[in-house]
Amino acid sequence: MDQIVAPWRIEWVEREDKNADLEGCPFCVLPERDEDRSNLVVARSEHSFVLLNNYPYNPGHTMVIPRRHVGTYEALPEAELLDHARLKQVTLRALKNGLNPDGFNIGMNLGEGAGGSIGDHIHTHIVPRWKGDTNFMPVIGETNVIVEAVADTYDRLHEGFTAQPETTVTDDETAVDVSFES
Repeated sequence: MDQIVAPWRIEWVEREDKNADLEGCPFCVLPERDEDRSNLVVARSEHSFVLLNNYPYNPGHTMVIPRRHVGTYEALPEAELLDHARLKQVTLRALKNGLNPDGFNIGMNLGEGAGGSIGDHIHTHIVPRWKGDTNFMPVIGETNVIVEAVADTYDRLHEGFTAQPETTVTDDETAVDVSFES
């Protein structure tokens, strides 16, 4: 079996405080900070926001997350549920516009047994897919190869959001505002 050695990753794996610069839930803290680009917050709606995954399966791997800290899907009131669903639609269009994938995997890890690393704040993963993007590395080697830096993906996705009719753009460093008609 071939091995890929990445000794610098041990610092990340063994660190004491997994989120040293965060107090509380990352999904509650990150959208409240002023630095959207460095925190990978790409878009916001009234009840939800879009965050690029820091360790993506593919370029454009995003999460659509309710702003309110909620641990179960069933606990979303109608307004938040609709906002979350509509923001997923806008995110899909933005990903198509900015990255031109051939398809998507969309899903949620609900409950501790589902394998999500943040189980008490629900979120929907959207993973863009391209024909042939899976090769032997993830299947045999249990290793993902990411072909684009997250900062470059942020730029492309930000552009994808700016092309959507529901959005308002302040600048390239700030998340795009998304608003829906009632």
